[in-house]
Amino acid sequence: MKLSDVARPTARALRLAACAVGAAALAGAPCLAGDIPVTIYADEGYPPYSFAQNGKPAGLYYEIVKAAVARIEGYRVEIKTVPWKRGMAMLEHGSAFALYPPYLNTRDEPWTWPYSLPLFEEHVVAVCRKDALSKKLPMAWPRDFYGLRIGNNAGFIVGGAEFDQAVKDGKIALSEARDNAANISKLMLNRLDCYINDRQAIAWTIKAQKHDVQASAQGGQPELVEAAVIGVEQGFLGYSDRDHGKYPFKTDFAKKFDTVIYQMKRQGEIERIAQAYFRAN
Repeated sequence: MKLSDVARPTARALRLAACAVGAAALAGAPCLAGDIPVTIYADEGYPPYSFAQNGKPAGLYYEIVKAAVARIEGYRVEIKTVPWKRGMAMLEHGSAFALYPPYLNTRDEPWTWPYSLPLFEEHVVAVCRKDALSKKLPMAWPRDFYGLRIGNNAGFIVGGAEFDQAVKDGKIALSEARDNAANISKLMLNRLDCYINDRQAIAWTIKAQKHDVQASAQGGQPELVEAAVIGVEQGFLGYSDRDHGKYPFKTDFAKKFDTVIYQMKRQGEIERIAQAYFRAN
């Protein structure tokens, strides 16, 4: 991926510009000579990839980004969690420097540019209540799902163009909730027929909610099946393209971040981080 060719400011100019941004944009981080404070936002409701745990960022993407930014000289990075829809709005209005992990979608999210090199590959699927399905598995996405109630995380764009059109045409009923947990609860309580998201994210949340009291009180949990594979997506660190020069260090940081991510991929470190994370969790 080639980032925009922008003249690289001097280190002194970068430090002065960072201090001029103000405490609000830099999340209260003090300005230190030779150390530009940067805040990266993370989705707070997307386990196991990105979520808040005891008020702090957690997840596989956090482990990858944390390892990467620790190797970037000249910056002091703070990572904060935020509801996904709010985080995307912050990118759109230029009040956030960067957010992870958006998928590459310049059509619906043109304000998220540039993107980093991909951090990890995800497999988006439709998991459904077996009793809601009338066709044999695997089903064709999305035409075999007409007439069903499909759950999605608010602000996620994962179903594809044909799915989006089917929703607009009223052939599929789309129901959005704040995060994985809210959608899985609705699926267990028969308020949804299917839920679309990454396979690991769905499995993680189902496991975490296996003793859901409400579902048990209403006669036990329904049998869930993977009804269709929707596609393969990659998570990125996305930068705001609506900051109007508010973050003059953006190009420098993005290039350094990509260099580190490339090295981590080449050396197999990201795969080792993922394997260790999923084994431990």
